[in-house]
Parts: sequence; C-alpha cells; structure tokens
Amino acid sequence: MALKDIKGKIAATNRMHKVTRAMEAVSAVKMRKTQLAALSGRPYARAALQILARLSSSNELLRHPLSRTHTSVRKVALVVITSDRGLAGALNSGLIKLASETVRTYPQNAVAVYAYGKKGYEYFMRRGYEIVRSFENKTDDVDRAVMDELSLELTEAFIAERFDEVLVVYNNFRSTFEHVPTVRRLLPLSIDVLQQLVQDIAPEHGKFSQLHGVDAVPAYTIEPAEEEVFGILVPRLTSVALYHMLLESKAAEHSARMVAMKNASDKSKEVAADLTHEYNKVRQAAITREVSEIVGGREALAV
Repeated sequence: MALKDIKGKIAATNRMHKVTRAMEAVSAVKMRKTQLAALSGRPYARAALQILARLSSSNELLRHPLSRTHTSVRKVALVVITSDRGLAGALNSGLIKLASETVRTYPQNAVAVYAYGKKGYEYFMRRGYEIVRSFENKTDDVDRAVMDELSLELTEAFIAERFDEVLVVYNNFRSTFEHVPTVRRLLPLSIDVLQQLVQDIAPEHGKFSQLHGVDAVPAYTIEPAEEEVFGILVPRLTSVALYHMLLESKAAEHSARMVAMKNASDKSKEVAADLTHEYNKVRQAAITREVSEIVGGREALAV
C-alpha cells in the first residue's frame, strides 16, 4: 500500500475517533440523566404497585374488568418499546428478537402491535402485522401524556374485550453495562404480574437495591366505595407501570449507545495505531530502498 493511501486512512480514522468520542460524551450525559429518572422513579412505581397488590385480595378488585382473565386468548395487544435511532449495539435487535418469539405462538391476525419507536414499527410493518398505533421515540424526555393516552386506549380496548391480553416488550435497565430484553403482561392484572414488576424494579446493587417485595395484606376496608376507588385507581396504576417501563427503556438506550460509542472510539484508536505502525514500516522500507539505490549508483560510477 502506498504511503499516501496509508496517510489518508490514518487521517480518516482519526476523524472518526473524534466523532465517536463526541457521541460517547453526549450519550454519557444523557445516560446519567435518564438513569437518575429511572432509578428515582423506582420507589414511586414500587409503592404504586404495592397499593394494588395489597388490595388484590378484595373481591371487588377480582371482579374489576381489568383483572378479568379470559379462558382463551383470541386477540393480543403487543406494546413494543424500541428506539428511533441506531448506534446502540444490540439494544434493538435483542428486544425485537424477543418480541418476535413472543408473538410466534399466536396467529398473525390475532396480534395487534402498538409500536413505540421506529425500529419496532419497521420490523412488524414489513412482516405484515397489524399496527394499531405508532409513536415516535426521538426525544430524550419521556412524555407522560403519551403514556397516559396509550394506557387509556389499551384499558378501554381490554374492557371492551377487543383484546384478551396486553403484553409489553421493553429493555429492563440493570446497570450501565447490562440491560435485559423483557416481556411482561400488563393486562389482565394479577398479583403474580405485580410481584414480577416489583422484582424488576429493585436493582441488585446501589442505594435502591434495598427495595423489597410486596407484603400481602389479608384485606382492607375501603371508603367511599370499592367500585369507585378501583375505577380510578386501577387504570392509573396501569399507566404508572407502562410509564416506568418506558423510563427503563430510555435508560437502557442511552447506556447502550454510550458503551457502543466507547467501543468504537477504542477500536478507532487501535486501528489508527496499527496504521501508523504500518506507515512507519513502509516509509522505512522506502528510505532503505532509496539509500541502497544511491549506494549502488555511486559504486557503479566509481568503476
């Protein structure tokens, strides 16, 4: 390879290194912000879910339309939370793979997709699935109004029996270097589902790791009336659970992008070092060849 070509590659690699370093820094700032939002919201989400879990022994809650379990699942709503942008490693591919495996057990016409994010929307659209609603996921902030709107639409469709089950696939944030694609049943509500959601909320390490499971309580006396309280409480807590899943997905997205950009920066630095070493070798070989030609020419003239 010519010296000029190697020098051009080194310059291009160094420019790429600067870009990836800048993207890594930006992602790190966003990651800290979204991680704080997700971690700070965990105690609130856990407390909200505990309220519902502690009331799970109430007959009125068991009779609530959002807790009604169907004997057979004829129609399922799948909420897929992905990102709109790439450069985040295997963040979206791993989640989409899990979502695809989840709906594989159902006929295609029995699955209705709610896509929050461009990547999930494009995947299921290309495969002919019914896309009921799609939402952009470009902003770094989580729009609570959108989650309330989606939650209201899902709960109304479930009560109207247009869906027998509502599943959510999202990235559960564990740490900066670990996020787990997760599928959870949002509706119908049950104590098992709530227990699992609370367990997902508690991290293994850090100050929020002291969160414990749901403590079961035999019964509560509810005023003014169980029907009135549950009519407001249950849909609200469903929205809280969905909103928390989106917070977790946001934290996982920025963490994955920061790690991916860091890996790209390290690799570009390594490639630049290898190219510099090759450049020095080729340059030294060229100098040695030129010196040999000069010495050979001088000896020829001396004869």
